[in-house]
Amino acid sequence: LPEAVDRKLSMEEEEAKRIAEMGKPVLGEHPKLEVIIEESYEFKSTVDKLIKKTNLALVVGTHSWRDQFMEAITVSAGDEDEDESGEERLPSCFDYVMHFLTVFWKVLFACVPPTEYWNGWACFIVSIIIIGVLTAIIGDLASHFGCTIGLKDSVTAVIFVAFGTSIPDTFASKVAAVQDLYADASIGNVTGSNAVNVFLGLGLAWSVAAIYWAAQGQDFRVPAGTLAFSVTLFTIFAFIAISILLYRRRPHIGGELGGSHRQKIFTAFLLVSLWLLYILFASLEAYCHIKGF
Repeated sequence: LPEAVDRKLSMEEEEAKRIAEMGKPVLGEHPKLEVIIEESYEFKSTVDKLIKKTNLALVVGTHSWRDQFMEAITVSAGDEDEDESGEERLPSCFDYVMHFLTVFWKVLFACVPPTEYWNGWACFIVSIIIIGVLTAIIGDLASHFGCTIGLKDSVTAVIFVAFGTSIPDTFASKVAAVQDLYADASIGNVTGSNAVNVFLGLGLAWSVAAIYWAAQGQDFRVPAGTLAFSVTLFTIFAFIAISILLYRRRPHIGGELGGSHRQKIFTAFLLVSLWLLYILFASLEAYCHIKGF
């Protein structure tokens, strides 16, 4: 009986060996293979469009100052570098004009450290410092301009200072709206920026002044002026703007930033009208044409 088992096992091993021999690769008639790799322009165009429509946080970045300065002094074709056929679009006359108008700021911000340094912290810190300095310069220029033409400080603040310091927030929100899948990044950016302007631009300055005068043994008092009326008016218009965004959040409308061209134009016109009305009422109250509280 043991011999029969051994003989059976040996027959199974021989069968397995025979099957293994049949599965081995055999050199055929064509021993060489030539592989030709060609780029698919249609696939490349599709991938580029998908990247532009998704979050670019993982691909946006520079490796050296050389790349940043080369990008700053090079005239690009705007946001849409390619046309519908997938070919790269050449810069237009408008692109050249905008490049020469903004080349100073491009070169200035090219001095910011690349995103690879300190895991991005060097770029973040220097960018915040430059934006703060530019905001202070724009605020001072607006104040001097208002003083030159004879406007009150409160009117200059709500027209020129607020508008000048909000331009970077506007472009940042636009970039966030284009690159992100949802509108949260765009709306959250401008909301957070307004909070920073109030907490740092107003609260920090008043806190430092209050601590200084408290150390001198005196009280730090700031007359309210038109603050109550302006804040109340701003709160009402902000409630209207948030209500518009909540209404547009419905899927059949197209979202806060979507929808048909007519809906987008109407919403933009309505929001800009709220800003103009705020400037109008704040100016009328500052010059005592209407009475605030």
